[in-house]
Amino acid sequence: MIRTAIAIASTALWLAGNAFAQQQPAPAAPPVDFSKVEIKTTDLGDGIYMLEGQGGNITVAIANNGIIMVDGEFAPLHDKIKDAISLVSNQPIKYLINTHFHGDHTGGNAPFAKDGVVVVSEVNVKNRLAAGTTNGLTGVKTPPAEADALPQKTYTGAFKIRLDGRVADLRHIANAHTDGDTYVWFKTANVLATGDTFTNGRYPNIDFANGGNIKGMIAATGLYLKLVNDRTRIVPGHGAIADKAQLAAYRSMLITARDRMAKLVKDGKSEDDVVAAKPFADLDAKWAPSELASKNFIRVVYHSLADKPETKHPFLKRLLRRS
Repeated sequence: MIRTAIAIASTALWLAGNAFAQQQPAPAAPPVDFSKVEIKTTDLGDGIYMLEGQGGNITVAIANNGIIMVDGEFAPLHDKIKDAISLVSNQPIKYLINTHFHGDHTGGNAPFAKDGVVVVSEVNVKNRLAAGTTNGLTGVKTPPAEADALPQKTYTGAFKIRLDGRVADLRHIANAHTDGDTYVWFKTANVLATGDTFTNGRYPNIDFANGGNIKGMIAATGLYLKLVNDRTRIVPGHGAIADKAQLAAYRSMLITARDRMAKLVKDGKSEDDVVAAKPFADLDAKWAPSELASKNFIRVVYHSLADKPETKHPFLKRLLRRS
């Protein structure tokens, strides 16, 4: 499939440690050899596991009559992911939840759907996949996904998936990483899967061209901090398993970045001006894996605050009125 080929090429970016890998071109990096990718499984307790391979983290929640899976990485890893899951459960995978539309999280949609898995997402994920998207930083276009890669079940607002002995609470976080983000809360297991609204130990990508906004990211993390406690295991979109303290540190970084950038935007600085000013230099040591990641984070925060929003979503309007 066309989209699968594009997704394969894009994975090379993660080898360079780029926090914006799912959308950034890196012509010097060789293509990823998926045959060499290993799936690492971490037991989070109470029948919940985190899988790490190539791309976004995967959460696997085992019920008495099936499995709920959050995100599916890339299509070529389908068999390896299934093999890793089979080592912890012989139950069938019933649901695959997309936390957002980026290819390193949705690339597995088509092969898992072929297995009979129901792919679930917030409605904007299906809309973005069906229409194709454009990278706001590079202008690179991703063509529409084929029909078999689109979610079969969509929701707005909130949704519950129930299996015997397991409930997944899904909620839409508007205009954060994208306009279609979902977090998944497994309350009885005290496990939260955030997608890319939280990337542990690194700057996030904020896809401002497709509904993302730093104000929504801050709102999302504020909601998470009210939801979790000191024993919660948090599965970020990228990075190691996290706790409440790490989530709080991430939110603090976002607030600092927003406040500094807001002053520069108010002073009439251009995008080139703010990149040259290096307003987050003191944050880079902890949060930027590369100089490119540092510059790109400056740019996405700038666009979050300087651009006139094209979306008419009421959530973002309320955020803008408060700024």
